Amino acid sequence: MAALAMALSCFIFLQILLLIAPTNAQGLKVGFYDKTCPKAELIAKNSVLDAMKKDPKLGAPLLRMFFHDCFVRGCDGSVLLELKNKQDEKNAAPNLSLRGFETIDNVKAALEKECPGVVSCSDVLALVTRDAVAALYGQSWGVETGRRDGKVTNINEALSNLPTPGDNITSLITQFQAKGLDKNDLVVLSGGHTIGHGHCPLILNRLYNFTGKGDSDPNLDPNYAAALRKKCKPTDTTTALEMDPGSFKTFDESYFKLVSQRRGLFQSDAALLDNQETKSYVLKQIKSSGSTFLKDFGVSMVNMGRIGVLTGQAGEVRKNCRNVN
Repeated sequence: MAALAMALSCFIFLQILLLIAPTNAQGLKVGFYDKTCPKAELIAKNSVLDAMKKDPKLGAPLLRMFFHDCFVRGCDGSVLLELKNKQDEKNAAPNLSLRGFETIDNVKAALEKECPGVVSCSDVLALVTRDAVAALYGQSWGVETGRRDGKVTNINEALSNLPTPGDNITSLITQFQAKGLDKNDLVVLSGGHTIGHGHCPLILNRLYNFTGKGDSDPNLDPNYAAALRKKCKPTDTTTALEMDPGSFKTFDESYFKLVSQRRGLFQSDAALLDNQETKSYVLKQIKSSGSTFLKDFGVSMVNMGRIGVLTGQAGEVRKNCRNVN
């Protein structure tokens, strides 16, 4: 009887483990739609490639959109929602420069035609981001899917949760740790600045009035600062700047060389040299022995893609990414 009772207890324990395992794994897995929508990833990839043929600069905005989504309420597609009163994440100052929403809409529309009500908008964004990076000669990675869409978007949450280009290393580490990401994720994901543009207003303080005395940031290479001042006058509000000059169209490790030379565009880039672990990673990527960045980036993107996800019966699968059902 004792043996039978023990066997029964073990069986019940195993059943409980099976029940809670998806929750512990956050309900995400690579190939989540293999049976319910087998062509989902192919449809997303083809749509992204078509969009980037028309707009080769679209990769960076899509990557940034995913980052901004995950850091506010988790990766739940809340950045895609629109409210009539404009108090949504989209209208928060850091998100006003986001673009690429039409690409998300087009992918979602194609997926709704193929398998209605199956693929979430938050998963669309995750897949689209991977394919956009891969299209810029980056390395692909297995995207975990199975997210469901949130029903809430709040302008103030975007303002309070998103890191800024002016953050120091202590602030960056704290913000990333609050989302379950470590220093390695911080420096690796910062490498996303190898593509795309920043704008003059974000660095004017570094160039003209860093300490309030009309000076420039001492952590910025003087020659690079002089070159930037030629492009950005003190009142410039529009000029775009390549974040990885000469290589901003290619997803590669060249960003880390610029950071090591004190030529990172933002204070948050320069800050990576102010911590031993993040600095060590930066320097490792520029050694002749070879960079690990492309492989590492996929790993950190998977980590970021797990932040605050909704799975199972939580949330919903939106029919239109801009509105709740």
